This record gives sequence, structure tokens and C-alpha cells, in this order.
Amino acid sequence: MIELEGVPELVDPVMVAAFEGWNDAGDAASTAVTHLDREWKGEVFAALDAEDYYDFQVNRPTVFMEAGVRKITWPTTRLSVVRVGGEKPRDLVLVRGIEPSMRWRSFCNELLGFAHELGVELVVILGALLGDTPHTRPVPISGTTSDPDLARRMDLEETKYEGPTGIVGVLQEACTHAGVPAVSLWAAVPHYVSQPPNPKATLALLNRLEDLIDVRIPLGELPEDARAWQVGVDQLAAEDSEVAEYVQSLEEARDTAELPEASGEAIAREFERYLRRHDGGGPPGPGGHATADGSDSTSYLRDNPSGRTRPPKPPKPGTDDDESSDD
Repeated sequence: MIELEGVPELVDPVMVAAFEGWNDAGDAASTAVTHLDREWKGEVFAALDAEDYYDFQVNRPTVFMEAGVRKITWPTTRLSVVRVGGEKPRDLVLVRGIEPSMRWRSFCNELLGFAHELGVELVVILGALLGDTPHTRPVPISGTTSDPDLARRMDLEETKYEGPTGIVGVLQEACTHAGVPAVSLWAAVPHYVSQPPNPKATLALLNRLEDLIDVRIPLGELPEDARAWQVGVDQLAAEDSEVAEYVQSLEEARDTAELPEASGEAIAREFERYLRRHDGGGPPGPGGHATADGSDSTSYLRDNPSGRTRPPKPPKPGTDDDESSDD
């Protein structure tokens, strides 16, 4: 561990973490943490030693020029703090990095050491996976935890996932064993358009995080970027009748499966978010990815040298494959 500055005194801190790689389809999760850091002007106070956790042949360092001097940036995980004001001030500890190549248990223990020292009350880990979800519908966000009491109090699912996992799942279990409340929020990214960025999925993660920790998150240009992204994917899909037909079948399956979800509770949640945002004026200005079954997947709208890949048929409404997530 390399401490860049002294550990700050924090108010009701929540740790929010995201890692590039297998847990980050469309870069949706890592972009969400980057957005928080940029909008709230985060101050980096520590970084993990890259030598301990990364294979530099997998995640290579980069060279850049600064004032005529060549410097190297090493792949690592950095911690920063942001101060959230308002009626109920709360500080966030942001963890941004790349899924480590090795020593995952030591990696998690080091992050938990920071959480303990800073008095972190809750750890929220953001992730994104590839799923059979249409880009034209709201992004499904699943919130999971291993703590039954936390699941009841925060309206989350108690995770039942079994299968391959990434650093998100390992860190969540490490938190559970250490007695630190931990939650994972997963965005489902359409597998046929998995290349980053995906501002619509990033926006959905931030909206769910806002509800979870009861803070108002400035969204900046994200809503406009999300609309532009959807228009762009609409145009790409319209150019291929097979893809357009596949998207339509996903829409039908999704709409049929989610008819019961148009509940008073869901409507109330959206209305509360609307009121928060309009109270007091507008806000201030390598490799595959996880899927619902733990396997890897690729994008169907990307050019394929061996020819276009036929998208698989969507699951039948009512099956568990749609909404399950890696933890």
C-alpha cells in the first residue's frame, strides 16, 4: 500500500467500488465511479502497490509526457474521498481500479483495512454483466447482498448465485466475513452491443446508488449521453433486419415478464427521485465480461471477420436467466 496523503476524517462514510475487466461490461460500473469522482472533485489519498497485484503483461503501464519529462502510469487501484453536502452530509470513499491479476485475498484485506480505518458503514460494489435485455427498455439493476437482515432493510435480493465469479463477488464475501455490510449493484448490458461506453447503464447504476445511500448525485451530461447512445444503437440495429427482429423479440419477452413490475412501489420510487432532483433547482454542473450464467460473451453488432453471428433466441418469459447476476 502507498499512502499518498493522510487518511481524512469522514462523516458517515460509504465506500463505493468498481473495477475494470470481467465485472464491467460496457465499462458501465467503472465509468459510474469515475463520474462521481469528477463531479464531486475527489481527492486521491491512497493507492495500492501495483507490484503486488498486477501482471504487467496483461495490464501494461503507459508512458506519457509531462512538462517535457517522460513518466509512467502503472495499473493500480486508487482510493479517493468526496464530500457530499446538503441537509444530510455524507462522505464517499471511491475505489477505482482494475480487477487484480493475483493475490485477490490480500487485495480485499487491504481494502477492508482502509474501510475499517476510515469507519466505513457500508460498502457498495458496482458491476455490469452481459444479458438478454433490449437496449430500448430501462436497464435492469439488481441489488444483492449476502446479509439477510440487510436484504430486508434495504429491499435487496439475498444472493443465491453459484458459478464463476470476479473480484466483485470475492470482495463482497470478504466484507461479509469481516462483518462489514456490503451490497453489489449490477447493471444488465445488452450482449449484442457490449462495447463501451454505455452511458445508459452507467446512469441506471447511479440512479440506483442514489436511492440506496440517500444522496443526490449530480448527473451532468449523462442523461443526454444516454439518449444519444440509444438513438445510435437504434440506427445500427435498423440497418440489419435480423438484429432488428431479435431486438423486437427481446422487447416482447421483457414486456411480458415485467407486467407485474408496474407496481405502486416502483412508481413511487421514480416519483421520489423526480422530487429530489427538482427540489431547489437542477443539479450542478481487455477480455470478455460476466454474463448472467457466469460465462463470457461478445458483441453481435461488432464486425466479425468470419461473418455475422446469429444472435441466440431470447429466454422464455418467466425463466430465471433474465435477471440473475454474478455476485
